[in-house]
Amino acid sequence: MSPYLEACCLRASATVSYARAERDIAVYTGMRVSAKTQQRLVQRQPWEELEPEAPEPILEISIDGGNVKLTSGTQDEPDWRQYKAVRINGKGESRAWFQDNEALVATVSARPMAEVVVCLGDGHDGIWNLHQQIVALSEQRIEILDWYHLKENLFKLSSDEIDREQIEAQLWKGDVSAALAQLAACPSDEAERFCNYLLKHQHRIVNYDYYAAEELCSIGSGAVESLVKQIDQRLQIVGGRWKAEHIPKVLAQRCAYLNEQLNLK
Repeated sequence: MSPYLEACCLRASATVSYARAERDIAVYTGMRVSAKTQQRLVQRQPWEELEPEAPEPILEISIDGGNVKLTSGTQDEPDWRQYKAVRINGKGESRAWFQDNEALVATVSARPMAEVVVCLGDGHDGIWNLHQQIVALSEQRIEILDWYHLKENLFKLSSDEIDREQIEAQLWKGDVSAALAQLAACPSDEAERFCNYLLKHQHRIVNYDYYAAEELCSIGSGAVESLVKQIDQRLQIVGGRWKAEHIPKVLAQRCAYLNEQLNLK
């Protein structure tokens, strides 16, 4: 197989099923490359060689999780497992790992870091644990709770019990104390849970208004959430189920495609 045909196959199967890639390649090139061969091409690629030779210093990291369905499950009881996706420098480089947090931390932490690195995430402890392992020095790390997750949790509370708009304005300015004072008058279990959430993450709740106005960094993890959705467009195609041992290479291929590393030359 010529290098050009192989490149065509890898680009095609990064976006559609292997069976569909077989048909597309036949239409585009007049050559038939079976679905099984398409799969073998992906699995034999040394994707780690696509690491940038001189990567830019990391200024911002966001991490989120996605799910993939394994062949070990059944139609009635599907076996879903989690992978982790990382977005570096806002809408920059995309990476993903399947159940291998050690490799994630080792790879990202080996990159050059800026003097201060912004770490974005939602409220899950596992995400913050990864951030703290990647950027080990606390004085080098600024942790920011995703504003949109914060707001989403606020608006789970009933507007009959609290003034949600006023509390939103206080949190937008990073004034957790004022928000807690407002919530103290609300006796519901939901309000108590939200207060505990604010107390747990208060050091991650910044003055979002200032950060956004000065364009200092992202205030939400939308970039990595978008990445998860783009990865899932390949992993969760209709009827898609995967062998666990194949998933790391498929994730690497999909991220290479999203990083525009599979462009034909």
